[in-house]
Amino acid sequence: MECIVHFEVVHEEKTKELRGLIFVDEGKVPGEEDFLKMFEEMGYQLRLEDRERWIFKPVDAGADYKEIRIRKLDTGDKKIAEDNNLKSIVSNLLPSQSRPL
Repeated sequence: MECIVHFEVVHEEKTKELRGLIFVDEGKVPGEEDFLKMFEEMGYQLRLEDRERWIFKPVDAGADYKEIRIRKLDTGDKKIAEDNNLKSIVSNLLPSQSRPL
């Protein structure tokens, strides 16, 4: 199963939002070793600094980035259901006929 990893690379002056891909067994989520391997394949040499917030720091003190933070994992398991209450509220707020500007 594919797991898309949404992460940020924090540089001194800016933050870049990137994605990576990890393959895991059905029903499983990636672990520390999976993340480290993915990052290594992308050219980042890291160590896990904060396990609860999934923050990784560079092994090399001379790296051009300060840290990498995992923001979201997308395994495709989430089912998106239509929210009928929200749809009703929005349709009542929108004008029923289009008006010229």
